[in-house]
Amino acid sequence: MDRELPFLAHLEELRRRIIISLVTLIAGALVCLPFSPQILKILKLPASDAIGRLAFFSPQDAFVIYMRIGFMGGLILAFPVIAYQFWVFVSPAIEERFKKNAALPAFFCVCAFISGCAFSYFILLPKALAFLLGMGSEDLEPVISATNYVSFVTTMIVSCGLVFQMPVLSFLLTRAGLVNSRMLRKKFKYAVVIIFIIAAVITPTVDAFNMLILALPMLFLYEVSIWVSAFAQRRSSKGQASEVYGRAG
Repeated sequence: MDRELPFLAHLEELRRRIIISLVTLIAGALVCLPFSPQILKILKLPASDAIGRLAFFSPQDAFVIYMRIGFMGGLILAFPVIAYQFWVFVSPAIEERFKKNAALPAFFCVCAFISGCAFSYFILLPKALAFLLGMGSEDLEPVISATNYVSFVTTMIVSCGLVFQMPVLSFLLTRAGLVNSRMLRKKFKYAVVIIFIIAAVITPTVDAFNMLILALPMLFLYEVSIWVSAFAQRRSSKGQASEVYGRAG
């Protein structure tokens, strides 16, 4: 019975964190929904003037498009709260003191997510869209579905935001004792293969140039993750040494 209580307590804590995150996400989506037409214009900017007006082909498409845009905007607005709830929940499994300082790791999560979204919007999307739309010819005039375009752009933006969480994930796993910098360095050649596979999946084009645009930053992030892991190891060692010294005193 004593073992069941902590497990049930963890489940209750998880449920509470999920509810807070979902409520914040819904609130953010409701805030962004009235501005969906303006956000759609912003999402069209990476394509420059190549696509003109977007088309929809069924009565419910416009509603679904604006709902998707509102959800993406809500996710971006709610991400700081979601990141904080995540860190507060997992921090006791790493170190108890992180529960009191969960705002700092959450801040780095948010910075990484925003950096990934910005990278996708300002660098990756313009190059990818220029390549894809440049495939048109006299016999192939682009008449782009608004549903497909919005799905394509939002997926790219959110995916890059999540990919840029690599250093934060490295810190978390190192603190949990699941990885270390030596292991990450040893697995670098396998990481290169995995990174290029992920870049090929996320990048919608088939050319190597656009894939490299995403793969190279990911390789840089993996290198940063190794240094972050080494830093986390040193901090963990100092914390353990201080704890031992405190007990001895």
